Amino acid sequence: MSNSDNTERLLLQILWDCLREQSLLGSPFFPVLFSLTVHLSCCLPYICLDMLCPRLSVVRRFKIQPQSTVTWVMTWRCLRKILYNHVCYIFPLSVVYWYWRPVVSPPLAPAMLSVVKDVVACLLLFDMQYFFWHLLHHKVSWLYYFFHKEHHLYTATFSLATENTGVWEMLSLSFFTTLNPALLDCHPLTEMLFFITNMYLSVEAHSGYEFPWSPHKLVPFSLYGGAQHHDFHHLKFKVNYAPYFTHWDRLFGTLQGAGTQNKSRNPETLKRL
Repeated sequence: MSNSDNTERLLLQILWDCLREQSLLGSPFFPVLFSLTVHLSCCLPYICLDMLCPRLSVVRRFKIQPQSTVTWVMTWRCLRKILYNHVCYIFPLSVVYWYWRPVVSPPLAPAMLSVVKDVVACLLLFDMQYFFWHLLHHKVSWLYYFFHKEHHLYTATFSLATENTGVWEMLSLSFFTTLNPALLDCHPLTEMLFFITNMYLSVEAHSGYEFPWSPHKLVPFSLYGGAQHHDFHHLKFKVNYAPYFTHWDRLFGTLQGAGTQNKSRNPETLKRL
């Protein structure tokens, strides 16, 4: 094992030892507090940008739909929905899950390479599951109107709209998120890192901002869609069903790229939409 591998393993071990010392980790309250804290932490920078956007042109130039404004009414509506879903649904389910599958804390942390492979595998699995779930809910009209329409209340995405969903959608996606690490028998630390990564990427995809450092620009060959990819789905509805990667949309002919998106956002095209 190289010095670099030893250092990475040591850092993960220190992190895991610190987490294991926290009594909250084994509590039924931990999943809901963890989920809410991570989600709102991911949203906070974008909430600040939304407040600054109407006043600062330097922020507005990175907004995908600069003609749209995130109001306090929209912000509080989504915040109430997030808190309501976490208290009324995620918390009771996390208690059931805690009782059914108690937290196991192995003494050793996973290797860094193992963490990366498992997180990527979980993301790819979630991407596939969400694509087919999402496609089905757009193709079957009663599924869309009863279960998915609420998420399309806003045609311009913003961070807090990530979890602006009905109960069925929230529970379905939570099920996929929880299922995949269990299927792959991931280490609890890997599971937590997957949850954090998944929540960040989901919020970033709904952020409504396109920066030079956005994640999709770090992935070659346009394999990752990013915020512009998903924002166009909310604008057009019938394209770009996958949450992160682009291969499923390519295979099913539902992919629309950045060039098409930019063209579709001129004022005349927006009026026609």
